[in-house]
Amino acid sequence: MGKIVPFLFTSFALITVLFSFFLLFSPIPFKVTSKQGLTSVQNLHELQGNFPKTDHFEVENCDLFTGHWIPELKGSVYTNSSCTTIPDSKNCFKHGRQDVDFVNWRWKPENCELPMFDSMAFMEMVRGKKMAFIGDSVARNHIESLLCLLSQEEIPLEIYKDTEDRFKKWYFPNHDFTLMILWTKFLIVGEERMVNGTGTSAFDLQLDKVENSWADFLPELDYAIISDGHWFFRVMYLHQGNSLTGCVYCNEPNITKHDISFAVRMAFRTAFDHINACKNCNGLVTLVRTFAPAHFENGFWNTGGYCNRTSPLSKEELDLGVFEWEMRNIQVEEMERAREIGKKQGKKFGVVDVTRAMLMRPDGHPGSHWGNKWMKGYNDCVHWCMPGPVDHWSHFLMAVMRKELGIFS
Repeated sequence: MGKIVPFLFTSFALITVLFSFFLLFSPIPFKVTSKQGLTSVQNLHELQGNFPKTDHFEVENCDLFTGHWIPELKGSVYTNSSCTTIPDSKNCFKHGRQDVDFVNWRWKPENCELPMFDSMAFMEMVRGKKMAFIGDSVARNHIESLLCLLSQEEIPLEIYKDTEDRFKKWYFPNHDFTLMILWTKFLIVGEERMVNGTGTSAFDLQLDKVENSWADFLPELDYAIISDGHWFFRVMYLHQGNSLTGCVYCNEPNITKHDISFAVRMAFRTAFDHINACKNCNGLVTLVRTFAPAHFENGFWNTGGYCNRTSPLSKEELDLGVFEWEMRNIQVEEMERAREIGKKQGKKFGVVDVTRAMLMRPDGHPGSHWGNKWMKGYNDCVHWCMPGPVDHWSHFLMAVMRKELGIFS
């Protein structure tokens, strides 16, 4: 048994190293001239005019996040050729995806309509403001989608990019609007354990300390869109102060065992407590984009799992007993806790609740159509095709911003 444990740990470390690369992969945007069978919709406002008119009071008091997907044959407002900033790994049509129906759906709340994203109105809402998306590569997926939607109104200038393509900043001069991605694995401090200079894919997490790489930007922000979760599926040693208080996925004696949900809850709680304690963050609006599920079938990412579906799940097929829904509940609960505390500090919190809608979209991932030459044979069922259902995250985002700011016009 003494020989088996190190072997199992080594095997697990190798697998998680590959998965870490999978999550870290960051392509370089480029212009696409593909003529795949998508129909371009050049005018967003013409598209909006074809949807039912929605009463503002109705939207304000409606649960936008409980509903189902219905056919919408007009497809997306952009294509993989009309938007020039789609990253290679999200450009599913370029990499051979043949079916197009996955872009021909829209989200229908049970008792109202979800207003479609309006790039002109959005840019007026954020004129003179700064917004940051704080999270992992799925958060980056969201901002990449938003950039394509905003390109209907204005093409931004890319004014900063770090060497690893994790931290980026764009500026929209016509609206004096700054948009940025602040990359973080866990929101809190997490250091990978190293053996002879090689990463083990096991992390030491400081449950009571946020990562400065994003937190230092808070005083200059008007909006912080926070999301995270996918990096927590690994061996983690949990610390508070100078004490080791527990672990996740470890099999060591005399250490308290915790599940992933505990680590996620503590990470979000610490992040929100830091925001509420920020003395120079007056007027900051913090929105939590809830966990976006992966959809591997018949295996995991490293055991042949795939996501080959071509249409959404129905309400009857939706399973809210899955762990992804628990992750969502933790994030919403911690947001509600922070909101109550924040009221005394003049801070605003809200939730962009995409989990239910995205649980129903196993057809929206790149699968084998992500063009990665380093990981051939592996499917991407974590990130989302562009265009695709990920664009709805910005429909939700704009509706929530309007609600938090009291803007219904």
